[in-house]
Amino acid sequence: MADVSIGSAPQSVNTIQSEYMAQVQRRRLYSGLTLLIFVVLMVAGFDIADSRNAGGFWDGIANIGAYPGDVLSEAWEKRADLPALIAKYFPALIETINIAAVSTIIGACGGVVLSLLSTRGLAKWPRLIPLFRRISDIMRAVPEIVIALVLIFVLGGGPVPAMIAIAIHTAGALGKLFSEVSENADLKPVEGLASTGASWLQRMLLGVIPQVAPNYVSYALLRFEINIRASAILGFVGAGGIGYELRNAMAWGPGRFDEAAAIFILLFSTIVFFDQVSSRYRNRLTEGQAQ
Repeated sequence: MADVSIGSAPQSVNTIQSEYMAQVQRRRLYSGLTLLIFVVLMVAGFDIADSRNAGGFWDGIANIGAYPGDVLSEAWEKRADLPALIAKYFPALIETINIAAVSTIIGACGGVVLSLLSTRGLAKWPRLIPLFRRISDIMRAVPEIVIALVLIFVLGGGPVPAMIAIAIHTAGALGKLFSEVSENADLKPVEGLASTGASWLQRMLLGVIPQVAPNYVSYALLRFEINIRASAILGFVGAGGIGYELRNAMAWGPGRFDEAAAIFILLFSTIVFFDQVSSRYRNRLTEGQAQ
């Protein structure tokens, strides 16, 4: 019996090794085929898009630096006017930051509600979890610019449509992120509060929110950075802010390129500033939670 088991051991090891190598080869084959299909689809899609384009990618790629070159050259010629132009468009930048801040606060509040209502073990109405998850999916699936265009048609131009559009998209995105955080929360405090007769809202405020608040704030700060960029982009469709001023400066063409350069400087500096500040606070929150 001992001889049989010893003699069969190398055979079983060789069998396992051969089966493992066969699986590795199959995975490599499937990965290669997937990559090949992806490349073929990308090339075919690019060819179709280029054929339908008004100009042509390869014909216009040589002029890709012409417009930035004109902007930089005119801005350099009028560099003495840049400080005054930066001061001129600073109020529009403040409006953009306000749009991003208000929409982030409203969207974060909506995201908290959606996350708690769509998290297993925490939801007030467990049967409605799929409904609230689909609502969150729809809110983040529709781009902000599409929502803004609809709201501009209804409400007219200005910062309000931009704020509502960004808040809706933010609520859907943060609702998903917050829900994933809430699923990892310890349910023991919630069960303890339930045993004392606490309501669902009290269980969430006292048993769940204190556990997940650092991650909630971290994700909200990250979303605030994204919303600054989104509010600037929405200005191109008439939603106010510094994006609206940038569109006007770029549409006017030569003669106002110095204004476009000043707006670019303002926007770039603001994004870098808030990126550094929010990253610092996110790191603090993460380190504090880890401790």
